[in-house]
Amino acid sequence: MSSLSVNAASGSFVLLQVGNRRFALSAANVAELAPPVRLHAFPHESALVIGVIVRRGRIVPVYDVAPILIGRPSGTHRFYLIASRFFDGVPEPSAIPLHGECELANGEVAPAGPGSPSYVSGNLSVADQQIPVLDLEALVTNSAATGARDAAFWSKS
Repeated sequence: MSSLSVNAASGSFVLLQVGNRRFALSAANVAELAPPVRLHAFPHESALVIGVIVRRGRIVPVYDVAPILIGRPSGTHRFYLIASRFFDGVPEPSAIPLHGECELANGEVAPAGPGSPSYVSGNLSVADQQIPVLDLEALVTNSAATGARDAAFWSKS
């Protein structure tokens, strides 16, 4: 059994810092943390995509989710969190640029609170903190139009 499947079975989460807020992703979806490499930008109209990187011989889209989560682009970053999204049941890698540290955590997940954005699947309880658990698929397919509303939600919480 791989360490990834052990983490998934034990209810492990990767905690990530976006701006001054902490979020969690299921460790089952996280493939790796990768050092920053050249970001290839190109003209497109895909919401949140800031370019692509080449990782392990594959082209990986890079999604800047910070505008939705904190109301502004992420800016410089220290590494990429590579996670899986599923297209017709097939996992495809996606990258999120991060500038803060990540850590692995276990904890109980409570349902998302009323009025939580659709991409929050619950709240992870870690050391007296409630950390929103992100649904990566819902987050990156969320329209950019909801970004300002969602940033306002986070500023209240």
